Amino acid sequence: MSEGGFHVHGPHDHAVEHGAQSGDSLASRVAVVTAILATVGAVVGYQGGATQNEAMLLKNEAVLKKTEAANQWTYYQAKSNKQNLAELALAIAPAAKHEFYQQEVERYKKEKAEIKVLADKLEAASSRANESSEATMHPHHRLAQALTMIQVAISLASITVLTRKRWLFAGALGTAAAGGAMWISTFFIH
Repeated sequence: MSEGGFHVHGPHDHAVEHGAQSGDSLASRVAVVTAILATVGAVVGYQGGATQNEAMLLKNEAVLKKTEAANQWTYYQAKSNKQNLAELALAIAPAAKHEFYQQEVERYKKEKAEIKVLADKLEAASSRANESSEATMHPHHRLAQALTMIQVAISLASITVLTRKRWLFAGALGTAAAGGAMWISTFFIH
């Protein structure tokens, strides 16, 4: 550059300016695709985490209901033991005590019937929560696979910039399309 305010371009300056103005079309396309894939990957990762958390909550619900049912079955067994003792007492007690022990036997039968109904309901609730958990995990697996494909596509795109091999970029786009298809398929799985 000279002192009077006018500037003389050298060959290097001209090449840099031309490169900045025209841009590297392959690198620009790869950069845009990589940014889009990173965004989609973040959304898929979030959805995968959310479905996994939901499945775990449902599995916990299944375990809690199963434990409550087990408690009710233990209570049922205790009432059965008391009923058996009342039946034994009825068999060996003097006639004056028969009516008392017969009422006890009937009371335990009634209590056991009520306990059984509750225990069966809790068992059914546990089964439903367990089935819901399993159903929720199915999309999670697809989301994890989709995220993996998107990450592979980002890696291939990065290698494309380094090697300047356009076929790698095509591979990245194909891998991204496969990941996108897996992601979209999760919206149809229920």
